[in-house]
Amino acid sequence: MAAATASTASFASAHLLRSSSPSPKLKQSPSLPFANRCRLPARPLRFSALPKISATISVGDKLPDATLSYLDASDELQTVSIADLTANKRAILVAVPGAFTPTCSQKHLPGFVEKAAEFRAKGVDTIACVSVNDAFVMKAWKADLEIGEEVLLLSDGNGDFTRAIGCELDLSDKPVGLGVRSRRYAMFVEDGVVRILNLEDGGAFNVSSAEDLLEAV
Repeated sequence: MAAATASTASFASAHLLRSSSPSPKLKQSPSLPFANRCRLPARPLRFSALPKISATISVGDKLPDATLSYLDASDELQTVSIADLTANKRAILVAVPGAFTPTCSQKHLPGFVEKAAEFRAKGVDTIACVSVNDAFVMKAWKADLEIGEEVLLLSDGNGDFTRAIGCELDLSDKPVGLGVRSRRYAMFVEDGVVRILNLEDGGAFNVSSAEDLLEAV
């Protein structure tokens, strides 16, 4: 009877030791934090598609392609690509922070209209003014300034081209609520490659006038 009792006790002790011992599959290094010992099975990471942010365009860079728009004489919406404007051409692209704004209307754009013939005498095929305004505003601005065919006024309404060349200008803090526009610049482009870039600090008007660019072309 005593032998049976001892055998039963030995069996119970062995069973208790086995049940209290950690399973090899669950054994973790005691040096790891608890959170690291409770990870779920690894899964491949997935990232949402984020818009590509480009560095500011520089001399020697090829312009990214983008689509700009304008309204023709019949008020029909037309589009033109940066490639169409610049491929196999000598082109000038001028950007302003906003149509109808004082410096843009009184100095910057009028200077390129006045000097258009001199630029063409130097072999420039196209002069275009780009702004983050819609095509309706750009046509109204053209009419207000009585501009003919000297300069194309083109809408980068959603700012796609402006973002692609890294020239966004956040004017959201202005009382008039301009939002995100373009930095002011004037660039000379040959076959899609930037040869001269007069880029202003924000909306300043110090280096991007028609006279400044005409001297450099």
